[in-house]
Amino acid sequence: MGTEESEMAERTVMCLLTDAEGTPLGSAMYIPHNAGPSQLTHFVNTLLNNEEKLPYSFYVSEEELLVSVGTYMERNTVSVEEVLKIVYRQQAVFRIRPVNRCSQTIAGHADAVLCVSFSPDGKQLASGSGDTTVRLWDLNTETPMFTCRGHRNHVLSIAWSPDAKCLVSGDVDGKGHKQWITSIAWEPVHLSSPSRRFVTSSKDGDARIWDFKLRRSLICLSGHTLCVTCVKWGGDGTIYTGSQDGTIRMWETTQGKLKHILRGHGHWVNSLALSTDYVLRTGAFDHTRQEISSDEEMKKIALERYNKAKGSQDSPERLVSGSDDFTIILWEPSVSLEPKKRLATVRMTGHQQVSYLKFENSFLFLFFEFLANANSQQPVNHVYFSPNGQWIASASFDKSVKLWNGVTGDFITAFRGHVGPVYQISWSADSRMLLSCSKDSTLKVWEIRTKSLKHDLPGHVDEVYAVDWSPDGEKVASGGKEKVLKLWKG
Repeated sequence: MGTEESEMAERTVMCLLTDAEGTPLGSAMYIPHNAGPSQLTHFVNTLLNNEEKLPYSFYVSEEELLVSVGTYMERNTVSVEEVLKIVYRQQAVFRIRPVNRCSQTIAGHADAVLCVSFSPDGKQLASGSGDTTVRLWDLNTETPMFTCRGHRNHVLSIAWSPDAKCLVSGDVDGKGHKQWITSIAWEPVHLSSPSRRFVTSSKDGDARIWDFKLRRSLICLSGHTLCVTCVKWGGDGTIYTGSQDGTIRMWETTQGKLKHILRGHGHWVNSLALSTDYVLRTGAFDHTRQEISSDEEMKKIALERYNKAKGSQDSPERLVSGSDDFTIILWEPSVSLEPKKRLATVRMTGHQQVSYLKFENSFLFLFFEFLANANSQQPVNHVYFSPNGQWIASASFDKSVKLWNGVTGDFITAFRGHVGPVYQISWSADSRMLLSCSKDSTLKVWEIRTKSLKHDLPGHVDEVYAVDWSPDGEKVASGGKEKVLKLWKG
């Protein structure tokens, strides 16, 4: 080792390692000047007493640390007398390959494809269309498998049960409701296995809890004064409903009693997402594709995955809401009924306006046409937590996708490249990539680490309304105005 390298190794920097919440991992410590991500990963595993050595990424002021701490300080003119705050985040132990090619274009629907969804185990795919049907597709042969008929109007939303045994779809007629169904959410499988209950929200102002086996509505959640635009069933059993009346209501699910009202928006609440959405969707299934022998085993594994995703026992499940009042608000409902105020940026403004469109693409594609041509409005029509809960992505009719810190709500970056409104987004299971679809007929894969475009995916000949990345990471499905379903692979 040369003299200069030897001196570099002997130099130290005072650093403070913290988790994403800002909780210090011990006291500030002197770290070698030439220590990089691999050495920092060793420090974190040691300090956390991890028996299994886990991968971590590190951030300084929201910028990923890819060089040594000393090099970072020199490049950014940080004084060696300052304590360098480094945030560590656990990475997924597996990696998803970015999709980069269309493997199949499948015809079958007679009208626009309005929603697509992979099953929690990644083995099945469903799509809903304006032709009044729901279709199931064989992922092995990449061909149509079965057509579900029964709806008499546009199918607006579909949702798989987290045990992968059932599929629910809602349409414009809103059977069981007085008007169309805007959203569907299943009870988490770690609370009840096998899956039986789900909740629907409607333009009629109500939400309803249903029993799949009894095939009837059990409880009507009434109280909102205008359309209920979105619904989520949280991991602690709480149901959240967002409404055009500007409020978010929290409900218990045994009698349907109102627990709390979250107030903070000044206009319509259009969208909700939970930091645990990914594990609530996939239940006991993960990338290992393990066989599950019983309902009890499924419930146990799902609970373990949920607790791990939530973090420590005291970590709250986070909620994010989007509104026509130009804001996105981050909440911790189990901690406070007020918007989270840990840092200054609580209300996340960045897009010009938040849309009436719900997360899961559940409104008629005609609304896309109307809103896209309304030059006075540039709504945010989809917000989504990353599987690890560390990021929030928002898609907008302003042609951009924006990235936020999922813990603090701080703005990170804007992904620009689409030349038309962005309709929907989907995360890779390892939280390293984000996928977007647009009116401009393309899909784009964005890389979170570099904050840049990874792959541009042309192929559709018209607007792309719906996209989903399979939970196992192997495939992407997309559909839109041209009536075909496309499958993409890495």
